[in-house]
Amino acid sequence: MVGQPVAHSRSPFIHALFAELTCQQLLYGRLAPAVEAFEMEVNRFRQEGGQGLNVTLPFKERAFHMADRASDRARVAGAANTLLFDKTGIYADNTDGVGLVRDLTQNLGLPLEGSRILLIGAGGAARGVLMPLLEQKPQRVLLANRTVTRAQALCHDVLTRMKEVTGKTTQCEVRELEGVGREPFDIVINATSSSLGNELPQVPPAAFGAALLVYDMMYGKEGETSFLAMARAHGALRCADGLGMLVEQAAESFYVWRGVFPPTGLVLQRLRMEMK
Repeated sequence: MVGQPVAHSRSPFIHALFAELTCQQLLYGRLAPAVEAFEMEVNRFRQEGGQGLNVTLPFKERAFHMADRASDRARVAGAANTLLFDKTGIYADNTDGVGLVRDLTQNLGLPLEGSRILLIGAGGAARGVLMPLLEQKPQRVLLANRTVTRAQALCHDVLTRMKEVTGKTTQCEVRELEGVGREPFDIVINATSSSLGNELPQVPPAAFGAALLVYDMMYGKEGETSFLAMARAHGALRCADGLGMLVEQAAESFYVWRGVFPPTGLVLQRLRMEMK
């Protein structure tokens, strides 16, 4: 795992369990290079025999640009959270979106086809999950951000790349965050990093009342983040943090590296127990 900062990462714990449960031999640690030294550190790790890396903030876009080839989902996002090193060079993938989709559909039991989704934020996290959400054929996806021009740019970029890479065309609505009212959303997803600093995006309270699920892509102890606490205070009946997404995206990365898909349910249970 390479990022800055990265000391808080639960990924070493997760991947150690994956390796144990699938009888794989794996050494997984943390790298925290200076921001300007990212490419140098990746190349050093590769030259010393490293076979793959997970990449987190602030390096995902730079990781993508280092790759010799990439998955469609990484090409559409323009960012990578998974690198594989082999004889042909560097392969880049982005497993964030599939991790979110699996957590929502499999762990939480919410079908996304025909659903109405409010996605909050227009940063790298939203960029990584927008195409996988759209591929589930929801009835509606509304991308809302404090700065609407940034949301418009992200939406246009992802939809353009999606058409170029996959040939698929779809739609995504955009709105200023403060303009979101009491609308019938099935799922409200916080893709901002506000919860990391116990801050709150300026979501109108009315947006929470009609949702079947309020989801924060961040996570905290006991599954409660500042965003989820706000949602509960304004009437949200069901809330979920991003710990399941973390495990599911890690499992997809493990599969990219090893060709084996680990059992995620047991790992998620163990991780929640370990965090208490």
